[in-house]
Amino acid sequence: MPSLTDIRFAELAQTIACDVHSKTQDDDNTLKVQEISRAFVSDTITVPTKEMNAYALRASLGDDVYHEPSTALLEAHVAKITGKEAGLFLPTGTMSNQVALRTHLQQPPYSVITDARAHIYRMEAGGAAFHSGANSIPIIPANEHHLTWEDIEPRIVSGTDVHVAPTRIIALENTLNGTIIPQDDVIEISKNARSRGIIMHLDGARIWHVAAETGLSMKELCDPFESVSLCLSKGLGAPIGTVLVGSTPFITKARWFRKLFGGGMRQTGYMAGCAAYALTHNFPMLPRVHALAKRMQQGLEQLGVDILSPAETCMLFYDPSPIGVEYWEVVERAAQLPDPIKLNGSRLLMHIQTSPQAIEDFLELLRTLKEEKAAAGWKPENAPPKKKTLFRDVYVKAVRPV
Repeated sequence: MPSLTDIRFAELAQTIACDVHSKTQDDDNTLKVQEISRAFVSDTITVPTKEMNAYALRASLGDDVYHEPSTALLEAHVAKITGKEAGLFLPTGTMSNQVALRTHLQQPPYSVITDARAHIYRMEAGGAAFHSGANSIPIIPANEHHLTWEDIEPRIVSGTDVHVAPTRIIALENTLNGTIIPQDDVIEISKNARSRGIIMHLDGARIWHVAAETGLSMKELCDPFESVSLCLSKGLGAPIGTVLVGSTPFITKARWFRKLFGGGMRQTGYMAGCAAYALTHNFPMLPRVHALAKRMQQGLEQLGVDILSPAETCMLFYDPSPIGVEYWEVVERAAQLPDPIKLNGSRLLMHIQTSPQAIEDFLELLRTLKEEKAAAGWKPENAPPKKKTLFRDVYVKAVRPV
């Protein structure tokens, strides 16, 4: 006969029990993979394959705050291929960038130079100011493509004037909006920065794409920088994770800040296994992704659509107004297709699970919209003046007029 305590505990256990599976979970997952193959919103939406899961489940079962063997091997491998002494696995790219800045920067006042479009500046919730007390100096490239030393040099803050925050770091991003910084310009910036005692950091969230497109080794791409953040969950399709690389003393200190920021994790072997699988099996798929993006751009140009930022790697930004179409119309009609396409505005991003048919279907939709506009009396001379590719105009969200 169970005791009253046993009965109460059984009742408590029932209230605590949780099942996150739907009644049709396997079918739901199959549909989700199909949806992902027809979504151009981001490359973060990719999901682990059965093969990735099978490999990752065989990874080690350690606690990364103490020692996790598979994670340590991943960190060492990424450090080796980038030519750095050590690596550190973190849950997100934002945390990786912010930990890097905080580790490099010792005591305010100081400033960080970035591209005006950079993730560190625009998309990390003011983290440089909050975590490191750093002033940001955003620069719009004169060539409207990438920063050069000519852009940066006049904006460097130096000297002992108490009114200013001296520049301690130049943080580049490669790729940025999918475009590649020419390596000669990276090297020139690094050479001049180092001669002035300025640290170089790279937000290399999609640096894998640069290597795949240019043929340059990871070491060549990372040599000009003291630290590099390399995402695994974007182009490579791992479910989570970023590796920060640098010198051994830098990574030792960064590990401390990772703990302080709440990024110390426990059983990370599975995540490291997914990342290793992605490096081995998904990196070779990136040229195909670039080809899909270039096909998308070619099709849009043939329709008369403007390209705001070209498909140098995995993404492009477009403007349908020259054919009389607005973003919200594209988004709504794409969602109404028999096999829907998911969009959110001007950015079109291809990934390793993108369906080639989705691109053709998207182009056909725009062709249909163009024909409908023409049939309704719209003419090319009605188009608004061609937009300059100002950085604030590249990211455009689709909003239906009220």
